[in-house]
Amino acid sequence: MKFFRTHTLQEIAEIAGNEFVGEKDFPVTGINEIHVVEPGDIVFVDHPKYYDKALNSAATVILINRKVECPEGKALLLSEDPFSDFNKITQHFRPFKPASKSISDSSVIGPNTIIQPQVFIGNNVTIGKDCLIHPNVSIYDNTVIGDGVVIHSGTVLGGDAFYFQKRAHGFDKLKSCGRVIIEDNVEIGAACTIDKGVTGDTIIGEGTKLDNQVQIAHDTIIGKRCLIASQVGIAGCTRLEDEVTLWGQVGVISDITIGKGAVVYAQSGVSKDLEAGKTYFGSPAGEAREKYRELGMIKNLPSLYEKIKK
Repeated sequence: MKFFRTHTLQEIAEIAGNEFVGEKDFPVTGINEIHVVEPGDIVFVDHPKYYDKALNSAATVILINRKVECPEGKALLLSEDPFSDFNKITQHFRPFKPASKSISDSSVIGPNTIIQPQVFIGNNVTIGKDCLIHPNVSIYDNTVIGDGVVIHSGTVLGGDAFYFQKRAHGFDKLKSCGRVIIEDNVEIGAACTIDKGVTGDTIIGEGTKLDNQVQIAHDTIIGKRCLIASQVGIAGCTRLEDEVTLWGQVGVISDITIGKGAVVYAQSGVSKDLEAGKTYFGSPAGEAREKYRELGMIKNLPSLYEKIKK
């Protein structure tokens, strides 16, 4: 998330209640997770295993729970609990605003777009022209929808990321301040859920089609002209390149890439990157022909065992 204006290190330290290392007027332009940080961003780290990754990332302000040597050209925010202080900053710049009506006055809806009864449209939502939003769709704050988009009943866009840190008392939630972006000519089936990014954007690319009951988690990027069948679940920070097809009940683990034109058959489990232009099946998913040969061999095991016994 980028701030509306550049803030100083001292201003951010006062918001979160932190000490800082660096010039008090050091510029800060946003807050982001490690996989999407840019110069000017704040990133948090609270485990020694990841200190080097955070300190050497593109982020120029590191919210950290230990006083370490500050890399040249960067600044530190010192915190006893970076997770909680990251939430403080998020809530300061993007606080929750309760709705006062079903369609917010701050929403922008393009010409020839049809909004059916019982649709909820939150604050600062933008919807393009020639769209059709069916009944009982909920579109949370800051969502961006392009032209020619169709969304069927019961779908929710912009729910919070499923992101928790285990504590002695239970689980603390990392607050989400990202967005959902739906590009032109996307169709989204009934009862789908697309979560907003934690700090960045969850993106559904132009011309992609989603069947019913599809779950897409935070910060995932779906390419152009993808087909995703019913009951697919895609974890956070995953990337589908253009023209990928996922058939029914495919499950995809977080932070992997499925290459352009790949096809994954129904009920497969994707646990690692998949190359472009190939067809996959199984759990863990592998090239379909190889997986079918494996199944054929397994099917023959009982008869082979009987031969061995004789």
